[in-house]
Amino acid sequence: MNKVLENLNNKQIEAVEATEGRVRVVAGAGSGKTRVLAHRYAYLVNDLGIDPGNILCMTFTNKAAREMKVRISKLVHRAHVNDLVCTIHGFCVKFLRRDIHRIGYPSNFIITDEEDNKLLAKQVISEFQLDTKNITVKKFLSEVQLYKALNPYIETIILPESDLPQEEFQNDYVKRYIQLQQKNFMLDFNDLIYFTIYIMDRHEEPLNYWQQKLNYIMVDEAQDCSASDWDIINHLKGGYDNLFIVGDPDQCIYEWRGAKPDGFLSFPAETDIILNQNYRSTPNILDVANSIISHNVNRIPKDLFTKTEPSKIAIHYHGPSDDEEGNWIATQIEKLSENGMAYCDFAILYRASHLSRKIEQALLRKHIKYAVWGGIRFFERREIKDILAYFRLIAYKDDLSFKRIINTPSRRFGNVSMTRLQEIATYKNASLYDSLYKNINSGVFNKPSIVDFIRLIEGLTEKSKYIPVSELFDLILTQSGLEEMYRTEADNERLENIAELKQSILEYETANAEDDINLETYLQDIALYTNADYKNDGETVKLMTIHQSKGLEFPVVFVCGLSEGIFPSHRTIRERKKNGEEEERRLMYVAVTRAEKALFLTESEGYNAVTRSDKYPSRFLKEIKDDLLEIKGDLTKEELSQLFEGTQQLIDDIENDVIPTDLHIGDKVAHKFFGFGEIIEESSSTSYKVRFEKGERFIQSNFLTLWDGKKTLEELFPKRYNNSNGIGL
Repeated sequence: MNKVLENLNNKQIEAVEATEGRVRVVAGAGSGKTRVLAHRYAYLVNDLGIDPGNILCMTFTNKAAREMKVRISKLVHRAHVNDLVCTIHGFCVKFLRRDIHRIGYPSNFIITDEEDNKLLAKQVISEFQLDTKNITVKKFLSEVQLYKALNPYIETIILPESDLPQEEFQNDYVKRYIQLQQKNFMLDFNDLIYFTIYIMDRHEEPLNYWQQKLNYIMVDEAQDCSASDWDIINHLKGGYDNLFIVGDPDQCIYEWRGAKPDGFLSFPAETDIILNQNYRSTPNILDVANSIISHNVNRIPKDLFTKTEPSKIAIHYHGPSDDEEGNWIATQIEKLSENGMAYCDFAILYRASHLSRKIEQALLRKHIKYAVWGGIRFFERREIKDILAYFRLIAYKDDLSFKRIINTPSRRFGNVSMTRLQEIATYKNASLYDSLYKNINSGVFNKPSIVDFIRLIEGLTEKSKYIPVSELFDLILTQSGLEEMYRTEADNERLENIAELKQSILEYETANAEDDINLETYLQDIALYTNADYKNDGETVKLMTIHQSKGLEFPVVFVCGLSEGIFPSHRTIRERKKNGEEEERRLMYVAVTRAEKALFLTESEGYNAVTRSDKYPSRFLKEIKDDLLEIKGDLTKEELSQLFEGTQQLIDDIENDVIPTDLHIGDKVAHKFFGFGEIIEESSSTSYKVRFEKGERFIQSNFLTLWDGKKTLEELFPKRYNNSNGIGL
C-alpha cells in the first residue's frame, strides 16, 4: 500500500484520495481529522506531484497550524512544508502584504492585538472626556466593531481619497478611533478580514493571482467559519474549485462570536464523507455523547462508534451541596491516583470559571496538585486578591496589601508620593500605612482622595471589631469604589467571581457559627487557599472551562456544575432561544468527548443564584438514556426522577419567559440603528428576521417599533439622534 495511506481506515483513505471538486468531510470527535488533512496534503505532493506552493491549508489557531506543519513534515520532504499552512488571518496578512498598497497602506502595516486596541480606545475615551460609567473600554471596542461590520468604513475613512469632513471625527468617537488607526496604519484582526474582502471585491488582478496560484484549498474546523471567513474562502476557490472542508457541526461552540454551523451544513458539496470511527473514547462514553447530541436538530446525523473495548459505565454523582461535590471529585482522583494513575491523567471541566472555587479548595485539602489551564486559580484572580488585600490591610496594616490597593481604584497616588512615603517609613521604621496616617496633613499626601482612603480604612477597621466578615465585604465593595470599578470594566466574569467570593464567606460563617470567628481568623483559614508557596510544577490535575478544552483529550474527565441554569446557561438560552440551547448542547458534547477511559458527571443541591431557585440537575443529564449512567450519591432513581420534575419546571419557566408582541411577518418596522425595514421571518417567540436597507438582521421584538411610513427616525428615537457622540446609544 502507498505509505501515505498506511494506517488509515477506509473512510479516511476515501477522504485523502478525494482531491477534485468540492469535498465536505464531517469529522466526528476523535475521528482523526488532523491526520486526514496532513495525509491528504502529503498525497497531493508525493503522489500527484502538486507543488506545495499551490496548496493552501487553513486552520483556526496558530497552535493548530504549528501542529499541522509538524505532522506534514513527517510525511513529505522538509522543503515541501510552506507558510501556506496557516490560519485564515495568517493568509490575510500574506494577501495584504502584497496588495494593501491599493488602498493607500504600506506593506509594513501594524497588526494590533487586544491590548493595543484597549490602549487606543482609552486614548479616545480620554480625548472625548467620555463618562466611563456609561462607556467602558469593552463597550467602546464593541461599538467600533459593530460600526465596521455595518458601515463602509474603508471607503469613507480609510481610502486616501475619502473626504469625510474633519468635524465628523471631532464629533464621533468611533470614527475618531478608526481615523487614528488609519493614521498609524494599524489593523486589528477584523480589519485583516475586511481589508482582504474589500480588495478581492474591487481589484481583479490580486484575486486572479491567488485564484490561479491556489490549485487546492483545505479548511480545518470549517464549522467555526464566520460569514466573512466564508466570503474569503469562496473568493479563493473561484479558480479551480478544489475546496476541501473538514469539520463537525456538533462541535460548533463559538456561535456567539459569529461562527455559525449553517455555512458548513449548507455547503454545496460534490462529495460527502463522514468520519465516525472514534479513536479516543470507549463505547460507554460515546454512547453518552451520542445520546445527548441526538436532541439537536441543526446537525448532520452521525453516530460515533469505536472498536476499543468497553470500560466502566459513566458515573452521575449527585451531591447534597457543592462542597460535597468538590470533595467527591477530589476523593475519586485520590483513589485513582493511589491505584497508579498520574495527576496529569485527570481533567475537571466546567461551564464558567467561577465554578472552580469549590473544586480548588477540595483539591488543596487533599494536597492534590492542580493547574488552572489557560486561566488563574480562583484565589489568585485579580479581583479576589484586591478584596482580600483590603481585608488584610484592615486587619494587619501590612505593606504588601497597602501597595496593592492604595491605587485600586485609582487615587492618583503616584511614584513620587510612594517614594517619599517609603523614605519616611524607612526612617521611622514604621509601616507604609502608619506613615501615611501620621503625615496625612503634609503637602505631598494631603489630597482629598488620600484623606478619604485613610478615613475609609480607619472606619472599616473599627467596624471589623463587631460586624461579620460578610458585612465588611459589602462595605469594602461599595465604599472603596471597587464595585463601581469592576462594573465600569463590564467584565461579567469578574463580577461572577466576586459574587462567588461573597458566597464562600457566607458559607464560612455558617460552617463556623458556633466558633468565635473574626476577620483575623477568617484570613488565617483562607490562607490555606491563597498560599503563594503552592507550586504547579510536576504532574498536575488540569482545571479548565469547556471552551478551553476543545481539541484536548484526557484519560479521565469530570464535568462538574451540571445544574440547570448554569449548564446549560439560561442567559445564553434567553438571549438566543433555540440556537442558544443547541450551542450549549454542543458544548456538553465537546465536554463528554474529551474523555478517553472514564467519565464523571457531577452536580449538587443548594441555591442557584442564576435561576433564583433551588438547584436541579441539568437537562443534559435528563437526556442521557437511563442505562448509560450509574448514579452515585445518596439518591435513588425514583428520587432523581423527582428532581428532574424540578428541572422541567425551570425549562418551562424559561420557555414561557417571553415578551408579548403584536408584530407579524410583512409589518414595516423601525430600529434605532438599522433604520426602516420589513419583517420577513419569525425567528423565535421574541425575535424576528428583518430586511433592512443594509441587509438582514435577527432582532428582538422589544427593539422594533411598528412604522406607519410617516414618522422619521429622529421622531421615533429622539434620544439616539440628539446624541452627537457616536452610535447605537
